[in-house]
Amino acid sequence: MSLPELRAKVKAGIWQAIAQSGVNTSSLPQADLDRLVGAITEGVLKEMDDLLTQASGQPAAVAKAPVDDGDDEVEKVLWEGRPYLSLSVHYKITNERVRITEGMLGKDREDIELVRIQDIDMTQGMSERMLNIGDIHIRSHDRSNPTVVLNNVSNPSEVHEILRRAVLKARKKHNVSFREEM
Repeated sequence: MSLPELRAKVKAGIWQAIAQSGVNTSSLPQADLDRLVGAITEGVLKEMDDLLTQASGQPAAVAKAPVDDGDDEVEKVLWEGRPYLSLSVHYKITNERVRITEGMLGKDREDIELVRIQDIDMTQGMSERMLNIGDIHIRSHDRSNPTVVLNNVSNPSEVHEILRRAVLKARKKHNVSFREEM
């Protein structure tokens, strides 16, 4: 379920709970009620994400400090995290690849080598900006899945920059360059 769908479902549940509670809300202006329900919805979603973080034992996102010890053969984790309100998907960016792992019991894993990445974009809607989450779009030469989206990542600007720098370093390390078609 996408974040807007989840938000709409929670908001509808809050409206239904207000209607069933028997509380007289007629004295409040509709705009104030809408703002109140919106604020409660965002609070509930934030609390749900915090509970999922505690249950999984993994934070929503962790940026690793890059260590430059001169050993380029060892794969180093640059960033890892999970989508907002998700337990079954995990993202990891290393100095060699982007790894997406899905599933609670069974696991599916997608790897995208950094040298195969062509383009990285970030999108962030208004409500996502308030929660500091967004989507990272990756376009690559990967035959099995040329377009991948890291959905609802925390601090998307930071993740975008970590990934961009990692791609540039990997290209430089392997002497890979891409030409734009005109």
